Amino acid sequence: MAILNNKSHVLLFICLLLFNTIGCSKSQKSDNTNTKPTDPVIPPTTVKTDVAFWLTKSDQSVLFQKQNVALLFNNSVNSNPTITVDTTQTYQSIDGFGFALTGGSAYLINRLPTTTCDALLKELFTADSSNINISYLRISIGSSDLNASVFSYDDIPAGQTDSPLQYFNLTPDSYDLIPLLKKIVALNPNIKILACPWSAPVWMKTVNNTVGGSLQPKYYSVYADYFVRYINAMKAQGIRIDAITPQNEPLNPYNNPSMSMSATEQTNFIKNNLGPAFKAANIDTKIIIYDHNCDVPNYPLTVLSDPEAKKYIDGSAFHLYSGDISALTLVHENYPEKNVYFTEQWVGGPSNFGNDLNWHVKTLIIGATRNWSKNVIEWNLASDPSYQPHTPGGCNTCLGALTIGANITRNVSYYIIAHAAKFVKTGSVRIASNIAGSLQNVAFKTPEGKKVLIVLNDSNSSQTFNIQFNGKIVTSTLLGGSVGTYIW
Repeated sequence: MAILNNKSHVLLFICLLLFNTIGCSKSQKSDNTNTKPTDPVIPPTTVKTDVAFWLTKSDQSVLFQKQNVALLFNNSVNSNPTITVDTTQTYQSIDGFGFALTGGSAYLINRLPTTTCDALLKELFTADSSNINISYLRISIGSSDLNASVFSYDDIPAGQTDSPLQYFNLTPDSYDLIPLLKKIVALNPNIKILACPWSAPVWMKTVNNTVGGSLQPKYYSVYADYFVRYINAMKAQGIRIDAITPQNEPLNPYNNPSMSMSATEQTNFIKNNLGPAFKAANIDTKIIIYDHNCDVPNYPLTVLSDPEAKKYIDGSAFHLYSGDISALTLVHENYPEKNVYFTEQWVGGPSNFGNDLNWHVKTLIIGATRNWSKNVIEWNLASDPSYQPHTPGGCNTCLGALTIGANITRNVSYYIIAHAAKFVKTGSVRIASNIAGSLQNVAFKTPEGKKVLIVLNDSNSSQTFNIQFNGKIVTSTLLGGSVGTYIW
């Protein structure tokens, strides 16, 4: 700084000091004489509505958000297409909606920080706030192809056998899957769990390989005991297995692990071994057959045509990598006393969000349930950014509902399931609703008496439409490709 060498400079310096001091002081005082008071933050008014409305748009600008709009039933008349919901016509009861909790999914979720993991599980498995209330899980008996490695619960050195099952144990699942399931059951004690094997232990098979082969007939009774031991061992861990299928994708011997099981083989296994073993051990876990694509409905029809096998069977399970969803109705119409289930469909990564949202909601959430399915399960709950973990030869492009890496990303199947799982609780019943043009839809009545209508605008243009119930209507609009869930 230059040295002040005259009186004027000194006076100027003093004035500048006074000005700065006064300025700083004023900035710290609460003197608002010459300033406009800050307006208080007023939360938006929640409008009165008869119908709650949750929306997802295909462009991802809205992702499963409750809309603050007035949907009031009235007696007006207009020319809009109309979806009429009728509670007097009822169809199947609903067990739930959810995901495959693969070993890889459990591994990824378990390695999140404790607070993050706990918050995520509450979001997934409870109904409060914006949580999505998953009510159904599918798990593997032994490894699936979305485990990091292949295993069964009775792996022994090559060339040896273990017919007494003395080496049976759940150890491979004791690190991730079982601890995570315990947390989930604590949050939702009524969650439904379907379990199915990708393969029997290698020593029981016709090939000394985890891929392909079939179950040797001499081990049918041993394998039936393997199921009994599994169900009881999980029960001892506090985990109830609601249902099993004897084999995942029995017509696909190419996955790792995998095992073929023809309709005749499955019939014989169930009627002569699995069914009697469950009965002898007082196992009430359901036996569900097939668990494969809709293009071969003759498989479950063949198994159900055997009266001795049929008496042990609860129903049939389907995937849709080929065939048509109407196969569920075909099997239902032939055996209306037996249930049908939808147990697997993947989203291939990288996802096209809008296309995947449209296809899965239209074909599964709406299509499978309109074809008598008691559930819908998406494959799978979680993967990492590289679609790991998976076995050598397992699916390397299966996109989880969650991508777990440095952050947690919620992908398209999260929202697909959320639109149903949050509102259509276990014990709900499908009720009648008509398809109005491009407005694909399905309706349910919950145990509490709520009505739930899920609507997809299966067109490229915006659609304004009516929802009619008990002679009155509300009018709503969905942009092309958007999904809305309406609850009243």
